[in-house]
Amino acid sequence: MTDLDAVLAAVADPTRRAIVDRLTEGPARVTDLAAPLPMTLAAVSKHIRVLESAGLVRRSRQGREHVLTLHAAPLRDVMTWASRYEQYWTKRLDRLEAFFKDKRKRS
Repeated sequence: MTDLDAVLAAVADPTRRAIVDRLTEGPARVTDLAAPLPMTLAAVSKHIRVLESAGLVRRSRQGREHVLTLHAAPLRDVMTWASRYEQYWTKRLDRLEAFFKDKRKRS
Protein backbone atom coordinates (compact mmCIF):
# COMPACT_ATOMS: atom_id res chain seq x y z
CA MET A 1 0.00 0.00 0.00
CA THR A 2 1.42 3.39 -0.92
CA ASP A 3 1.45 6.27 1.52
CA LEU A 4 -1.46 7.91 -0.31
CA ASP A 5 -3.44 4.66 -0.16
CA ALA A 6 -2.76 4.34 3.58
CA VAL A 7 -3.89 7.91 4.24
CA LEU A 8 -7.03 7.56 2.13
CA ALA A 9 -7.88 4.26 3.82
CA ALA A 10 -7.30 5.81 7.24
CA VAL A 11 -9.59 8.79 6.65
CA ALA A 12 -12.24 6.70 4.90
CA ASP A 13 -13.65 5.70 8.28
CA PRO A 14 -15.92 8.21 10.08
CA THR A 15 -14.52 7.32 13.52
CA ARG A 16 -10.98 8.01 12.38
CA ARG A 17 -12.09 11.28 10.75
CA ALA A 18 -13.69 12.27 14.06
CA ILE A 19 -10.40 11.58 15.85
CA VAL A 20 -8.46 13.63 13.27
CA ASP A 21 -11.02 16.45 13.58
CA ARG A 22 -10.65 16.48 17.35
CA LEU A 23 -6.86 16.55 17.10
CA THR A 24 -7.02 19.73 15.00
CA GLU A 25 -7.86 21.43 18.30
CA GLY A 26 -4.58 20.23 19.83
CA PRO A 27 -3.03 17.19 21.49
CA ALA A 28 -5.32 14.86 23.42
CA ARG A 29 -5.07 11.83 25.65
CA VAL A 30 -6.36 8.57 24.24
CA THR A 31 -9.01 8.42 26.96
CA ASP A 32 -10.24 11.92 26.04
CA LEU A 33 -10.52 10.93 22.38
CA ALA A 34 -12.41 7.78 23.30
CA ALA A 35 -14.88 9.43 25.70
CA PRO A 36 -17.40 10.79 23.13
CA LEU A 37 -17.19 7.75 20.85
CA PRO A 38 -19.78 4.96 21.13
CA MET A 39 -17.22 2.13 21.39
CA THR A 40 -14.76 0.55 23.74
CA LEU A 41 -11.34 1.98 24.48
CA ALA A 42 -9.84 -1.08 22.76
CA ALA A 43 -11.78 -0.32 19.56
CA VAL A 44 -10.67 3.32 19.64
CA SER A 45 -7.07 2.17 20.11
CA LYS A 46 -7.34 0.09 16.93
CA HIS A 47 -8.51 3.15 15.01
CA ILE A 48 -5.64 5.17 16.45
CA ARG A 49 -3.14 2.53 15.33
CA VAL A 50 -4.46 2.84 11.75
CA LEU A 51 -3.99 6.62 11.92
CA GLU A 52 -0.48 6.13 13.32
CA SER A 53 0.40 3.67 10.54
CA ALA A 54 -0.74 6.22 7.95
CA GLY A 55 1.47 8.84 9.60
CA LEU A 56 -1.45 11.07 10.58
CA VAL A 57 -1.07 10.74 14.34
CA ARG A 58 1.95 10.72 16.61
CA ARG A 59 1.92 9.31 20.13
CA SER A 60 3.97 10.39 23.11
CA ARG A 61 3.89 9.24 26.70
CA GLN A 62 3.54 11.57 29.62
CA GLY A 63 3.79 9.36 32.64
CA ARG A 64 1.07 6.74 32.27
CA GLU A 65 -0.87 8.79 29.73
CA HIS A 66 -0.60 8.40 25.98
CA VAL A 67 -0.98 11.77 24.25
CA LEU A 68 -1.75 11.99 20.56
CA THR A 69 -0.85 14.82 18.22
CA LEU A 70 -2.05 15.36 14.67
CA HIS A 71 0.59 15.19 11.95
CA ALA A 72 -1.32 16.62 9.00
CA ALA A 73 1.48 16.55 6.39
CA PRO A 74 0.22 13.30 4.77
CA LEU A 75 -3.12 15.04 4.11
CA ARG A 76 -1.26 17.42 1.80
CA ASP A 77 -0.59 14.46 -0.53
CA VAL A 78 -4.33 13.79 -0.61
CA MET A 79 -5.02 17.43 -1.44
CA THR A 80 -2.41 17.39 -4.21
CA TRP A 81 -3.90 14.23 -5.69
CA ALA A 82 -7.49 15.51 -5.48
CA SER A 83 -6.65 18.94 -6.88
CA ARG A 84 -5.68 17.34 -10.20
CA TYR A 85 -9.39 16.71 -10.74
CA GLU A 86 -10.43 20.31 -10.15
CA GLN A 87 -9.68 21.24 -13.76
CA TYR A 88 -11.75 18.27 -14.95
CA TRP A 89 -14.80 19.37 -12.93
CA THR A 90 -14.36 23.02 -13.86
CA LYS A 91 -14.47 22.13 -17.56
CA ARG A 92 -17.56 19.99 -17.08
CA LEU A 93 -19.35 22.70 -15.12
CA ASP A 94 -18.39 25.30 -17.74
CA ARG A 95 -19.90 23.09 -20.45
CA LEU A 96 -23.07 22.62 -18.40
CA GLU A 97 -23.36 26.36 -17.89
CA ALA A 98 -22.89 26.96 -21.63
CA PHE A 99 -25.57 24.36 -22.39
CA PHE A 100 -28.14 26.11 -20.20
CA LYS A 101 -27.25 29.55 -21.56
CA ASP A 102 -27.69 28.25 -25.11
CA LYS A 103 -30.99 26.59 -24.15
CA ARG A 104 -32.28 29.89 -22.66
CA LYS A 105 -31.35 31.77 -25.83
CA ARG A 106 -33.35 29.30 -27.94
CA SER A 107 -36.43 29.55 -25.73
